[in-house]
Amino acid sequence: MEPEVSRETITQTEPKTRIFAVANQKGGVGKTTTTVNIAAALAADGKQVLVIDLDPQGNASTALAIGHHRGVKDSYEVLAKGLPIAEAIQPVPNTPNLFCVPATIDLAGAEWDLLTMMAWESRLTRPIQNYLKAHKETHGVDLDYVLIDCPPSLGRLTMTALVAAPEVLIPVQCEYYALEGVDQLLNTLQIVQESLNSQMHKLTVLLTMFDPRTRLSQDVADLVKARFGDAALNTYIPRSVRVSEAPSNQQTVLAYDPTSTGAVAYVNAAREISGYSNLGFSESVTITLLGEQA
Repeated sequence: MEPEVSRETITQTEPKTRIFAVANQKGGVGKTTTTVNIAAALAADGKQVLVIDLDPQGNASTALAIGHHRGVKDSYEVLAKGLPIAEAIQPVPNTPNLFCVPATIDLAGAEWDLLTMMAWESRLTRPIQNYLKAHKETHGVDLDYVLIDCPPSLGRLTMTALVAAPEVLIPVQCEYYALEGVDQLLNTLQIVQESLNSQMHKLTVLLTMFDPRTRLSQDVADLVKARFGDAALNTYIPRSVRVSEAPSNQQTVLAYDPTSTGAVAYVNAAREISGYSNLGFSESVTITLLGEQA
């Protein structure tokens, strides 16, 4: 069943649900950490937020304290069996406004299963749109955000997320090698936009594991800002012991240590992301940037 939604906490300032694919085929860049903490920060601000865990490792589910053992209704059943999202969604414990569709190990076989399916690239798009329509009909307002945590690859699972999402959030670690993998992702996004998802229109880049004590971090930050312009957030996520410790306690860093530098940074990043909806889309932030830079 769909979880109860507190009408008092729903904001009606957002005219439409914003759907993000959080993607980077390079592992260890803070992708899942970014997904759950941005989601938690938006939820703390009163937004209704759904996280879809699309990574077979299930790390987002773990960080949100959502059970994801075999037998739990999960994103695999949504993709492969057409299970409605409303039947797989779970409220995140002790976090009002935040919900999650978990990932179990069954999702590891989805890459192969999708091979045999007609229109496999849309297997996530339809369930999301159906859920958003039902949410609006039930509660009278749109869900505010959907964040899809993608696996560290550009396989079929990630592609289903990119087809479903009008916006892409790319966490980039503050190291030189981090930018090498971004080129491949940008090329993929351009192909998806041109052939599969013409609604994809916005790219956001978030620098993670920033260490202000090193010249390297600042150099990478300067390169990213020069490369992506306004698409790169002004907020950098610092290297933080608290950010690293939080998942082992099945918590976001906002719940684990809300006064830590990492928690404050994610709150600021979420505010920047949320603010775009009020500022509108500038030319430098649109997906056309991909074609110019790839």
